[in-house]
Amino acid sequence: MIITLKDGSSKEYSEPMSVIDIAKDISEGLARMACAGEVNGEVVDLRTVVSEDSTLNILTFNDDAGKAAFRHTASHILAQAVKRLYPDAKCTIGPSIDEGFYYDFDMPSLSREDLDKIEAEMKKIVKEGDEITRFTLPRNEAIKLMEEKDEPYKVELINDLPEDAEISFYTQGDFTDLCAGPHLMNTKAVKFFKLTSTSGAYWRGNSDNKMLTRIYGTAYTKKADLEERLEFLENIKLRDHNKLGRDMQIFTTVDVIGQGLPLFMPKGTKIIQTLQRWIEDLEDYEWGYVRTRTPLMAKSDLYKISDHWYHYKEGMFVLNDDEDENGVSASGNDILALRPMTCPFQYYVYKATQKSYRDLPYRMGETSTLFRNEDSGEMHGLTRVRQFTISEGHLICTPEQIADEFKNCVKLAKYCLTTLGLEEDVTYRMSKWDPENSDKYLGTAEEWDVVQNAMREILDEIGLDYVEAEGEAAFYGPKLDIQAKNVYGKEDTMITIQLDMFLSERFDMYYIDKNGEKKRPYIIHRTSIGCYERTLAWLIEKYAGAFPAWLCPEQVRILPISEKFHDYAHEVEQKMKKAGIKVTVDERSEKIGYKIREARLEKLPYMVIVGAKEAEEGNISVRHRGEDGDMGSMDTDKFIADLKEEIDTKAIK
Repeated sequence: MIITLKDGSSKEYSEPMSVIDIAKDISEGLARMACAGEVNGEVVDLRTVVSEDSTLNILTFNDDAGKAAFRHTASHILAQAVKRLYPDAKCTIGPSIDEGFYYDFDMPSLSREDLDKIEAEMKKIVKEGDEITRFTLPRNEAIKLMEEKDEPYKVELINDLPEDAEISFYTQGDFTDLCAGPHLMNTKAVKFFKLTSTSGAYWRGNSDNKMLTRIYGTAYTKKADLEERLEFLENIKLRDHNKLGRDMQIFTTVDVIGQGLPLFMPKGTKIIQTLQRWIEDLEDYEWGYVRTRTPLMAKSDLYKISDHWYHYKEGMFVLNDDEDENGVSASGNDILALRPMTCPFQYYVYKATQKSYRDLPYRMGETSTLFRNEDSGEMHGLTRVRQFTISEGHLICTPEQIADEFKNCVKLAKYCLTTLGLEEDVTYRMSKWDPENSDKYLGTAEEWDVVQNAMREILDEIGLDYVEAEGEAAFYGPKLDIQAKNVYGKEDTMITIQLDMFLSERFDMYYIDKNGEKKRPYIIHRTSIGCYERTLAWLIEKYAGAFPAWLCPEQVRILPISEKFHDYAHEVEQKMKKAGIKVTVDERSEKIGYKIREARLEKLPYMVIVGAKEAEEGNISVRHRGEDGDMGSMDTDKFIADLKEEIDTKAIK
């Protein structure tokens, strides 16, 4: 057989060869670095035997799939260590992930000290350097093996595998795990690793299932790379909005109020108020939106018209639900639900008066408070909550207007992102339906093809760099999702722009065309800045709490050197307030150095120091929050003018 290598060269063998043996034949050094193989484009285990002409790429830690195999082996070493220290722990799954790995166990929660003990046991396993071997079993024998080992989660996984699936296991020393692989040849290569954290996780991500203990870790082939990663993790903890936002008194949560229901402190409230006023004025005065205000709840009848009741009820907060199998309330009372979206409400604003083609596009915007019944295991800080507020909007268009209006929605979203300094941090995803699960969606395959092709054409005309994702569409249409990652690398949808081809008919929406005939409009669902809570979390992490001045709830703090200069400090304060600057005076009898340090820790953009010289000359001494922030003596009016320009232009410094 002829094996064609990545560089185009080839090797000829007279008999079948495993990937690792071919790697050894090429180079002993390459074999030592090998983590997996890629045969004819498919990632395979190093033990895989190649028996016919093939292309082969030996994957090392420098390749993504090689990293995955390396870290997957680390997760098995973790599981082996846990089983040694906690024999009653039950193993579930342990995949590699971006920048590391995790393993979920059915066991009590763990402390940092527990993780350190597990790490020490992992180091013993690595030092033992056991060979890792692979074997397969028929289904009944595989189940029997896992039952003998008292691993019920593994038995469940085997039972869920297709009938014709190959059921494979990997063994290293005293540990055997159900696993598809691939893995390294032995444990001794995984020398540099760290268990980073532990958390709770529901079995299979379902809150109806048992809460498991998840252990996260990371692993590298070089000590320096591991140290660099751990330093990075320490640094991003300083940006984690869930910690920093609380430390800066932007928001808090209280158990008796409930999970996913954040309380905004005065600082956080002021930031969201600034964002909200900006977006509302931007949409209304520059982009031609009309503003609506609609109820926070509605009868189930409304959601049944839109089909949300049948596709989304599990994610809704339903009140006094005593509906029988025929959809009728047994008590005769209205069944109400808090709204998870605003579209059905705004459709009735549109329908309240007859519209002609001259009235379109009809752009409705609303600062909408929404409610979604998120699983408790999914909620985190401000990024995943049960009550949130969104810059929601719906555009009712003629067919001829849909492309330009969609482009303008993208343009508005990009403008908002650029103004906030976030545009470089996003990626774009065209979210499509899943034809294999068509019962989850309204409409036919032909209708979905038409609208998805239309969206693709629009995105291509814009020149947007996007990926396509099957199964991520809403049940009534495809969407453009603008994605961003938090400091830990988890991706969330920040802004959505969506084409809707079904709901105008369900709500009997129409307009009168040039010929006096009734026509169904097209609808665009969109946000301009997305969810304010999630955007605020993003901004906290982006700027590590040091927001651009225009967003800061306190833009200047005046620091009088002593009580004698309080009157002058208040004169300066009044000048700044008159210019619209958010300013306070620190009248505490603390030393000026302490006041400066405290203001910098609070990440205030500017500190203004006033003492005898400043009061005599009518000037101010200015410091910026940066390390080398002494801006020296300045004319008060000039400082105010410069700062006012910085705020008005929404400059990022």
